[in-house]
Amino acid sequence: MNHRAELARELLGHLRSQRAAGVDYVSLGTPRETVPQAAHPATAPPARAPEPETAPNPEQQALIPQAAPAPAPTLAPMAKRRDPGPEPPPLPFDPDADMSLDQLEAAVDGCLRCKLGPGRTNLVFGVGNPAANLVIVGEAPGANEDAEGIPFVGRAGQMLTKMIENVIEVPRQEVYICNILKCRPPGNRNPEPDEIDCCEPYLHKQLAIIQPRLILALGKFAAQWLLQTKTPIGRLRGKFGRYQGIPCLSTYHPAYLLRNPRDKRLVLEDLLKAKAVYHGEAEAEIELFR
Repeated sequence: MNHRAELARELLGHLRSQRAAGVDYVSLGTPRETVPQAAHPATAPPARAPEPETAPNPEQQALIPQAAPAPAPTLAPMAKRRDPGPEPPPLPFDPDADMSLDQLEAAVDGCLRCKLGPGRTNLVFGVGNPAANLVIVGEAPGANEDAEGIPFVGRAGQMLTKMIENVIEVPRQEVYICNILKCRPPGNRNPEPDEIDCCEPYLHKQLAIIQPRLILALGKFAAQWLLQTKTPIGRLRGKFGRYQGIPCLSTYHPAYLLRNPRDKRLVLEDLLKAKAVYHGEAEAEIELFR
């Protein structure tokens, strides 16, 4: 008994000393010593050498499920190129040959290079002085032009005559007048790109034969084609660009003025610039367009 009492006193004293040291809890399980890793780094157990693999015998191999073979790599299909459409028929003349306007007109008179040809009454080639200093280029023939085979003969043509004779002060028969398209689009709609592509060699050749000193472009399509730009006609009008080195002034089409008479004053300003250059009173101030 005295021995147990002595152990109890020692234990009690030990616990009091632990409490005084700040220990609040003592585990009753097996004591484990926690050692900071920095002070006593753990040592990894030695790695076991891998056991040598033994190949399965044929009977075992038959029982092992076989992985499906990887599919052979395939190439993605090439993107299809946009079909540009059929090439137009060959030109009915040699673009490099020397010829007159009459010879060129005779060569293209039966043209069926685009979808407009079969529906026309007359091919509207052009009219005027074959040695003109001023060439006026419009967009396409209308109903009156298709019926007569002459450009600008309707109400728009009457207005154009006044523009030429009253403002630029040159007789109409002294200038040459033509269009980008030589056939009338149905319902007087706008020219379409494939139609312009088929017709533009004719206009190129007309201008190469005439070799004018000045070109007047009437409307969006004529102006943008001659100047090779997408600039809107509202920004092109009244400004000079160049076609093959020839000064080219853009303005509104007479048909537009019939619908928008308030803009006649703008066209008057443009025509006075053309008049000054035509009569040698001023030099064309060329601008570049994109």
